[in-house]
Amino acid sequence: MLGLSSLRFAALRSCPSATGCGGNTSPLADGGRVSFLVPEVDEDTAPPENVHKWRMVVAYDGTKFKGWQYQPSPPTIQCFLENALIRITKLDRKKLCLVGAGRTDTGVHAWGQVAHFTTPFAYDCLDSIHSAINGLLPPEIRVREISAARPEFHARTSTKSKIYHYKIYNEAIMDPFHNCYAYHSAYKLNPHAMRQAAKHFVGIHDFTSFANAAHNDRERSPIKKITRFDVTEMGPVLQLEVEGTGFLYRQVRNMSPGTSRAGLAALQ
Repeated sequence: MLGLSSLRFAALRSCPSATGCGGNTSPLADGGRVSFLVPEVDEDTAPPENVHKWRMVVAYDGTKFKGWQYQPSPPTIQCFLENALIRITKLDRKKLCLVGAGRTDTGVHAWGQVAHFTTPFAYDCLDSIHSAINGLLPPEIRVREISAARPEFHARTSTKSKIYHYKIYNEAIMDPFHNCYAYHSAYKLNPHAMRQAAKHFVGIHDFTSFANAAHNDRERSPIKKITRFDVTEMGPVLQLEVEGTGFLYRQVRNMSPGTSRAGLAALQ
């Protein structure tokens, strides 16, 4: 099972659809954008002593969403979660201070993304609030677990490791049922060569060359630790599983094609 505040993100392909961030879901036609002012929330500020902290484990199919982070162009996962919590707790988002362990990109899916929020009051039984949150969320998002957290717990800084899955459908014809969940490579790849290439990423390295310029994000150190990089054959699907203490913006997405090219070159 996953360790404390660890993430398990599945990869990776977004489909051209979007939903609104309100009580009902509706497409944004012709690339339209809904914009509104978002109050600033300081995710690093320690809560007052009389505030109670709650830990959630969230799963979602990210196909229709613009990633995790609350931003002026919905829909995002954080947007839907906060709207549900606001309706249930009657608190504003600044008091809730919902923080996720990571900020997934558009179209990325998650199975065990940890998050926390705060309230000025305690809950004796979490079953009712757990059911209420899921009842207000779209079917693509579910809170799998909710529990009381220690005051010092922080969804992002308490993270021990993060696990990303990147899936490649390796057949001449793409299976439409994998279209939103895997990259298609019609050219046969050599898994053994890919495993050999993946070994070079393991360890502590400067991953500047594998990161995109981050937007609306704090400056991060490019030095990251990769603890393992596995390539697993699952029928026509090759699963790349990368575990590390943290990643730069789109680092794993940029590492994966290089590994795939090694598998292609080995067959040429």
